[in-house]
Amino acid sequence: MESDAAALRSAPEPPGGRSAARRAYAEVKERLLDGRYAGGTLLSENEIAQGLGVSRTPVRQAFVQLEAEGLLELYPRRGALVVPVSASEADDVLEARLLIEQHAARRAAAAPPVEEMRAAIADQEAALAEAGGGFVRADRRFHHAIVAAAGNRILTKQYEGLRDRHQRIAAATIARDPGRRRRFLDEHRAIAAALERGDGEAAAALLGDHLRGAHELARRRA
Repeated sequence: MESDAAALRSAPEPPGGRSAARRAYAEVKERLLDGRYAGGTLLSENEIAQGLGVSRTPVRQAFVQLEAEGLLELYPRRGALVVPVSASEADDVLEARLLIEQHAARRAAAAPPVEEMRAAIADQEAALAEAGGGFVRADRRFHHAIVAAAGNRILTKQYEGLRDRHQRIAAATIARDPGRRRRFLDEHRAIAAALERGDGEAAAALLGDHLRGAHELARRRA
């Protein structure tokens, strides 16, 4: 599945010549979501503009949009602070994901998304040693495949509304303990195996353990 930032980079240039602002927005947001810009980091308009080869104006426009999305907090003449994921936000995301994903796993067991799950797991395997956000994007792809396979488009749309928060929390968790990547991958394999044999209850239980374990790590290290 194409990331938000990649989609923005490949989109046609809008009227008014705002391609530089779109590029700045896409690049900064991607780094926010994959953890390269960690919570609490103060971002400099000038440094980002120089790195992207653009003026400060499109970077400032990108910062304003990202502040509206709750990802940055602007400080005039200083830059923008990356808003950390709060403990309460992480708790809310966990609760929403448990409600949606465990229900979806029970439904998806009747017709599991075998190819999509295997592809996501393969992408995670390939990304184990890399420093970028490939592992986290594949993680999101795996979980989204299960939700989509449940066949409830309204529920899927609600779940997609969590995707930025999901990706930020996962990236922060993995950044704090890179060794957990292998464990997360093994847990995905177990969930996929339960779905492939049609055991929705087992898959839902494994999903619950998987989500709670990641959440506990994030809270403990926050």
